Amino acid sequence: MRHQKIMSMIGGLVLAAGALLTAHPATADAPADSPPAEFGNDWHDPLTAAPPVTMPPTRSCEVLLAAAQFRDFTPYKGSYAPPKECGTRWSKVVLRLEGEVKGRQYDRLGHLAVGGVEIFRTSTPQPSPDGIRWSVEKDVTRYRDTLGRPQPVEMLIGNVVNETYTGVIDVRVTLTFFTARGTVKPAANTPDRVLPLDSTGLTTPRNTERILAEVYATGSGGGCEEYWYLTVPDAAPYSCKATDGPYREVRISVDGRTAGIAAPFPTVWTGGWSNPFLWYVTPGPRAFDIQPIVYDLTPFAGILNDGRAHRVEVSVLGVPAGQTGWSTPTNILLWQDEGRTVVTGGLDRYEETAPRNSSVHTPGSEHRLDTEGGHALTVAGHLNTSHGRVDTTVARTLANTSVHRWAEGENPDALTARWTDDETVTVGRTSTRTHRTYTMDGETTIGAGDRLRTVLALGDRAHTEVVRGGKRLSWSHLDHSYVGDATYTTGVPRDQRHAVGTTSDRYLLHGSDGCYDRRVKTAQGMVTEDRLRC
Repeated sequence: MRHQKIMSMIGGLVLAAGALLTAHPATADAPADSPPAEFGNDWHDPLTAAPPVTMPPTRSCEVLLAAAQFRDFTPYKGSYAPPKECGTRWSKVVLRLEGEVKGRQYDRLGHLAVGGVEIFRTSTPQPSPDGIRWSVEKDVTRYRDTLGRPQPVEMLIGNVVNETYTGVIDVRVTLTFFTARGTVKPAANTPDRVLPLDSTGLTTPRNTERILAEVYATGSGGGCEEYWYLTVPDAAPYSCKATDGPYREVRISVDGRTAGIAAPFPTVWTGGWSNPFLWYVTPGPRAFDIQPIVYDLTPFAGILNDGRAHRVEVSVLGVPAGQTGWSTPTNILLWQDEGRTVVTGGLDRYEETAPRNSSVHTPGSEHRLDTEGGHALTVAGHLNTSHGRVDTTVARTLANTSVHRWAEGENPDALTARWTDDETVTVGRTSTRTHRTYTMDGETTIGAGDRLRTVLALGDRAHTEVVRGGKRLSWSHLDHSYVGDATYTTGVPRDQRHAVGTTSDRYLLHGSDGCYDRRVKTAQGMVTEDRLRC
């Protein structure tokens, strides 16, 4: 199957700008009635196995942030003011989006910015003819600095509505502020300043003692970078090309020097892999929770604190020159030393390996592309703070392996891929070690009667531990896995597709703070199991 044909069936994701899709989890198995023989005109509203945002048991205030119906690329513009009734000592701030759409519509990307700071990036589910509703929650407490004063608001979910694509995306976004009271304390360790990164350069307060950058990196827009993990070198006979193959790396630089590296998460949107029937009820990991990549730039604080503007830029390695398709809005989070007006320091160590990127094409009746890539960076710096000298070392190592197999006409078309992103941040005697692993294993085929089948497994895993002086202080382990198998008839009206599909979405998070384990299974758009363990 030609990739252009796949793309037309998936639908172009339009770039506009994460979040947590919420639904009340079951307390035990909650199977529905027997599922139908095939998909009909309606199905269960979207839900995921991920946990809801916890709410403190204190007084709260709700503020309407945005309310709009998105039909085109006209952004919603409004204004925001913090609620006077809840003061400024907040224990938590929770963003909630409630959405509705019906008819026919592609998946769309959306973003919401307050005072130029992007606080929310999401994608939308595809609707049933009868319509769906969904909600998304996100903890946005870390943007306390931005939310502490009146700000302009801008939101966009770029959309196209015409005679064929009829779905108008109707959304309402609120912020709920929870006060600090009694044993519920104000949120700890939130940044003192949050700055949107723009082309004018970054000027930090001269007493900055910690710097994080968060990048909402998404490959999207309907072109091949939406499926960057499937691209092949120019010489291979495949419809999505990239000069150096599918290896991608999101980098941040300071004054032209690489300051941070990261593996992008291989997000599959709700029309991905040629088969929207995989995603109507349970989206793939992070599809509605576009989490930012976070870089610790504290080793560079001594350089950035000189009172001058510095060039901080984000780029995506592997994207062919002149090709669009990636968006990288960036926020800079800053912590300041209350005991100093100027914090001095320096960069003490900088070690970078040469990036590895090899894609080998083996032609034949079944083409094969074997890709291996990787990179390592270690930086260390010190700061002379009011509480003494503080040394910070950040070490990050990336690796990617993938095998892409396809036959004539790109039928079948299969990928098995794995990405790892290992990071250790050491501040003084305390180290935070994080091992991230992303996996993708799937195949799309078209068989007799133009029946298209997609079988796909996705994994989002992370293990984190905090160690001081050789003693483990805390740890957590995340394992979010998705498995789907769906088949439908291509090239016919919707009511003649005779689609069938099963999915399983499991979110397991356990560690020193407890355990959460939920599994949601579906068949033909009906929830057949919703089990909460732990």
